[in-house]
Amino acid sequence: MRKTIPASASIVTLFIVAPIFLLRADTIYQATADGRQRVIQRDAILIHQDSSVVIYKHFDLPEMRVEKVQLAEGSLPYTVTTSPLQQRQSIVELWKRFGYTASVTDTSGKTTAVFDAYIDYYPPGGRGSLLVAVPAITAFPLLMSSGEADVQEFSKLNRVDFQGGGITLTLTNGKVEHGKYLMPTTQPAEVRFLGITDKYNPSSDEVFDFSEPLSHLKSIVFQQ
Repeated sequence: MRKTIPASASIVTLFIVAPIFLLRADTIYQATADGRQRVIQRDAILIHQDSSVVIYKHFDLPEMRVEKVQLAEGSLPYTVTTSPLQQRQSIVELWKRFGYTASVTDTSGKTTAVFDAYIDYYPPGGRGSLLVAVPAITAFPLLMSSGEADVQEFSKLNRVDFQGGGITLTLTNGKVEHGKYLMPTTQPAEVRFLGITDKYNPSSDEVFDFSEPLSHLKSIVFQQ
């Protein structure tokens, strides 16, 4: 999901524990009315810039995932200080430390380590753009066998198992819940589990390189 305004939160406050070489990535500035430059976002990676728009990605701490931000150029222009590829790779490695990490096994038995994991919604079959009216989440909404609805944040999950269209959530406190995925929309939609892997290219236009429908998964084991 792309934001159209810059997020106010970042992981800058957490950088005091990181090696200094990790602190260098792209920085977005905007001119002020009195001619100075104010920082809009540090520790970002620029995706695109032209005379009308600036698009970048960064780790959004409240959302616990990597997000795109789009800024429209106006009377007070934006400038970007970019960094070499090696430094961009370093910031991606830092992002991976703060998001949710999971071992994802698909129905073929292949297991992939996924970082900065989240769930988002696409048209059926994954064709076309994501459903922008439905926000991405880092939680599992479940319609339980009892008929009650529940939403469990990734932070409270030990594992998720999929079988025959049903879902079993095992929480970190040992509690187990059974049910079906509770869709947040009446529109036809495909639920996908997304994130970045060790092969993620910092220069990618996307904020993920792993994207699989829940229907193709056997299990998700979170690292808490």
